[in-house]
Amino acid sequence: MSLLDAAQPAPAAIFFDMDGTLLDWQTGMHESWLASCKDGCAGAPGLDAPALYAAIVERRGWFWQDAGRARTGRLDLDAASRAVVAAAFDDLGYGDLGLAHRIADDYRARRLALMALYPGAIATVEEVRARGIATALITNGGTRTQRHSIERFGLARHFDCVIVEGEFGAGKPDERVFRHALSAVDCDPAAAWMVGDNLEADIETPVRLGMHAIWIDESGNGLPADAAVRPHRTIRSITELV
Repeated sequence: MSLLDAAQPAPAAIFFDMDGTLLDWQTGMHESWLASCKDGCAGAPGLDAPALYAAIVERRGWFWQDAGRARTGRLDLDAASRAVVAAAFDDLGYGDLGLAHRIADDYRARRLALMALYPGAIATVEEVRARGIATALITNGGTRTQRHSIERFGLARHFDCVIVEGEFGAGKPDERVFRHALSAVDCDPAAAWMVGDNLEADIETPVRLGMHAIWIDESGNGLPADAAVRPHRTIRSITELV
């Protein structure tokens, strides 16, 4: 039985995250970095592709673990990738900033080319709508990048409300984002569900506001042992909704 079939009463609205929920943004990430490093280092004497890749992996962790850098970075992913590669170049003592930027740009192009909808994602949203349930798309990130994805995959027409961090001026987990979505579809928190793959961004605030929070655990590894956030339900894919 699907989650919606088992729900009593059924939700009046369901809000969806985009990246990692509707769109597969992780597949090919490491392969793209490796390919960009290999191509970029081919004509760069003294720059070793495996060493550069290892430095990039370390610098990516450093960059995104800081909340301030993470917010700035997700609003401009191109600049974030350039900053990561430039920092990796510094770590390796290689001073060609132009090459660092070219490698970063090549990586971003590869990532965009690989991005795709999860199988059944749109069919799931449309089944939700067919049941008379309002829908909202809530995504963090910059306007240019996120709107490009929304337009590329024709997502806007499937939702009653679309909130992009770069346009709205705040992103998840800021409660203003969720309250705006609730107001837009005229729904009380207790009658709304939020579905997303990020415990902090997608789950924490909805739980606090009294919404029903559904966490997507694509890997199937379960909640981290130290997780402070507890979703109401855990699924592997949004297709389990219907």
